[in-house]
Amino acid sequence: MILRLVTLSLLVLYPVAWAAPLMRAGVLPLFGLSEISVLTGIRSLWGSDIFLALVVALFALIAPYAKTLALVGVQWGRLPRRALPLLNGLGRLAMADIFLIALYITLAKGIGVGRVETAWGLYLFTALILVNLACSWATEREAA
Repeated sequence: MILRLVTLSLLVLYPVAWAAPLMRAGVLPLFGLSEISVLTGIRSLWGSDIFLALVVALFALIAPYAKTLALVGVQWGRLPRRALPLLNGLGRLAMADIFLIALYITLAKGIGVGRVETAWGLYLFTALILVNLACSWATEREAA
């Protein structure tokens, strides 16, 4: 029962993580830092590169939420247990965005132009992806 509640809580916490600041970036020390979230990042990309915005939306929004919804479906008996391997594929897509965000932060810090600080939303988003992965594994173990 706890596993089901944790999985359901992810459906509420994902939208919070999407709006939470992932990082704070500033070009020059005098101008302060602007906060960047998943949603503001996608909105910014939409203006310059629609394809990239759609890819980021797939990895950051659609894949983790679809996986969680499907996992809830399996846990509550609405989807068959044989759907679990598909969930692993969706989980891999969801982990790709964490890698991309980490890569962007590393590149920005390595270039030395401006300032980039990680914010609490990055840790929340990463934790949600990892909790989702743990819920998947636990569900698979229960199914076996």
